[in-house]
Amino acid sequence: MQTKWMQTGFLLVGLATLTGVTARAQTDVAASLYGAFNGTTTANGVTQSPSNAAGGLLEVRHIAKPWFGYEGTYSFNRANQTYSEKTYPVCGVCNASTIYTQVSNNAHELTGDWVASLKIRNLRPFALAGGGVLFDVPSGQATTTTVITLCGVGPCTPGSTTSTTSASTTTKPVFVYGAGVDWGLLPHIGLRLQYRGNLYKAPDLTKVFTSTNAFTHTAEPVVGVCFRL
Repeated sequence: MQTKWMQTGFLLVGLATLTGVTARAQTDVAASLYGAFNGTTTANGVTQSPSNAAGGLLEVRHIAKPWFGYEGTYSFNRANQTYSEKTYPVCGVCNASTIYTQVSNNAHELTGDWVASLKIRNLRPFALAGGGVLFDVPSGQATTTTVITLCGVGPCTPGSTTSTTSASTTTKPVFVYGAGVDWGLLPHIGLRLQYRGNLYKAPDLTKVFTSTNAFTHTAEPVVGVCFRL
């Protein structure tokens, strides 16, 4: 009889624990806007300069326990690339030139992240880390190349020429980290403020230049609205 009561007690405690964890679980979706601020890289005699741009971010997040969860994200922003290279005159050569290649490009990113969070009244600060794939897709599959010639000593005609060449899509792994806070405004609606950092290798989009193949970083301050399901 005593064993039966003990088994019943353990069962009730287990059910209560499971119910408590389930009650604290939370699933939400968020839609946000961000600014993508990109770093410039230089290697292999080439300087690669991405443009800064605005973007959009969609998140589906599940907090399975009071402090631990995970999320899936998709983000998009313009990520135009400029490649440049300078050549300098040597003895007997009259001209120096600078070559610019501009690629109109869209960046699509898919990631899966681990999320650590803690609820304090109507605030939920969090930190995240994860990884995924970054797709750089040129617009129109073409690049514009400009060659500017500057004359030195000897016969030379200064000026510039422009040509168009093909561009190609690249896929790169990306590491993501960040932190922020959810601020509950209504029972199922809140404001999400966060910072996300992306670390990845510079994309190789044009055949005119090789990529710098260097690691670069994108900083993303983010503001959005989250909806708790």
